[in-house]
Amino acid sequence: MASRMISYAQAISEATVQAMEADPNVFVFGLGVDDFKGIFNTTREAFAKFGSSRVVGTPASENALTGIAIGAALNGKRPILVHARNDFMFLALDQMLNNAAKWKYSYAGQSSVPIVVRGIIGKGWGQGPTHSQSIQSIFAHFPGLYVAMPSGAYVAKGLLIKSLQIDTPVVLLEHRALYDLKEAVPEKSYTLDFGKARVVRLGRDITIVATSFMVPEAVKAADILQSQGIDPEIIDPVSLNPLDEETILNSVAKTGRLLCADTSWRRCGFAAEVAAIVAEKSFGSLKGPVKRITLADCPCPVSQKLEAEFYPSFQTIVNSVYAMLDRKEKFQMESPKADVFIGPY
Repeated sequence: MASRMISYAQAISEATVQAMEADPNVFVFGLGVDDFKGIFNTTREAFAKFGSSRVVGTPASENALTGIAIGAALNGKRPILVHARNDFMFLALDQMLNNAAKWKYSYAGQSSVPIVVRGIIGKGWGQGPTHSQSIQSIFAHFPGLYVAMPSGAYVAKGLLIKSLQIDTPVVLLEHRALYDLKEAVPEKSYTLDFGKARVVRLGRDITIVATSFMVPEAVKAADILQSQGIDPEIIDPVSLNPLDEETILNSVAKTGRLLCADTSWRRCGFAAEVAAIVAEKSFGSLKGPVKRITLADCPCPVSQKLEAEFYPSFQTIVNSVYAMLDRKEKFQMESPKADVFIGPY
């Protein structure tokens, strides 16, 4: 068992350095990777150790950069392309979806483009409607891409190292609210497989499937619910594509209830996919309707008070579980703290 505690950001940094030490073909590039902030301190250590020849700052030209990553991968390199906000990946969809995702299929498995694309998602006071989106459902929709949303430091390190060893293009979406959260992480290099969910907490009364930042929120909610005699089971899919359906279905078969908490919108989103899988393959296990917790059906506001209303939290999960179990309790919502504006990062 690992005893040392490091942050999510430190885990990504450590994974990057260890992968670069193990394989000289691994390199990092993107807007701001060589900046003194180092993408929330995830690339500073690599830049200090390997310099500008392997940690390369770039202009804002997302589609071109993705094309460069694909070309580099075809020539034996292992690029990590970093987007300080996943919203900018919209500008690279042609390269990602028409080239990277389809390449291995188009060439009958004889050629592949093993690129790793890191994108930062989620809330943060001041992010607003164009810098806060979670676009996982877009990438997970297309065959040929692996898509994952690490919810903690241990998973973040293991998946990043694994991503740099397989021959599949990978999208890793990191929530900015997770970077400072600490967890026990081994110092040595290790890998975790895609397509394997984590059972974060065993329970018997309701299954909570949560992605990314909603996983620690679900854990907070579970502590409150446990004090009220409700025993939730928490499943972290980790990997959205490939998806570990079996772990989710087995949990629902045991609890009979499903609540899915995602970081994006409801319509055509990942929460809808989980609900559809359970309805299609385990409908007879359900004791009541499936519940989804997602973003409000509008773009994210900039105002801190409006943002607090826009994003679901552990409080939303608690009250949703109460409603699903026909409990009369109502968890008292906390007023958001009046933080000082610290800019969009």
